[in-house]
Amino acid sequence: MGVTIFRGLHSQLRPQAAQLYWEAFGGKLGRVLGPDERALRFFQRVIRGDLCFSAVGDGGELIGLAGYKTPTGSFAGGSWEDLTEVYGRIGGRWRGSVLWALGREVDNDRFLIDGICVGKAHRGKGVGSMLLAALYHEAAERGYGSVRLDVVQDNFRARALYERQGFRAVRTEELGMLRFLFGFASSTTMVRPLS
Repeated sequence: MGVTIFRGLHSQLRPQAAQLYWEAFGGKLGRVLGPDERALRFFQRVIRGDLCFSAVGDGGELIGLAGYKTPTGSFAGGSWEDLTEVYGRIGGRWRGSVLWALGREVDNDRFLIDGICVGKAHRGKGVGSMLLAALYHEAAERGYGSVRLDVVQDNFRARALYERQGFRAVRTEELGMLRFLFGFASSTTMVRPLS
């Protein structure tokens, strides 16, 4: 099966993108952004097609995504207004507070990756590496000397991929009491030089 990497996200692929993103990150975000129907509606609303790369199979199906952050926004961040629209005033407010506590930073020195996901049937076939290569190219074009991402402590498969790609752990942050909401206790920041 062939895979093509595209800059951006075609509008007709937004429902698939929301599903793929939720499949990858719902385990971490489910208690905060669930139930599934609302989370899918939220991500379909907020995903920024201008801040990602798409991996598309021969049949036109979306098989992978790689988002990034810039000073103008993030791939799957959304706003208070988006949260309120999907979850209501009170539901949006507490969800937004918790998500902001998890972190909304932009790294001005390093290109910040904002989530990579590959459909289960396509993992282990090089799609993640292809998406990372597109992100490295984007970072270099924007003048960055390195890229950065965060990986949760129990995502061993992703961490192994990042280490094979030359990423090195630079710090680990404990979530404290937020671990009960997100289902993981810590995340590790990893950096890869581009030169």
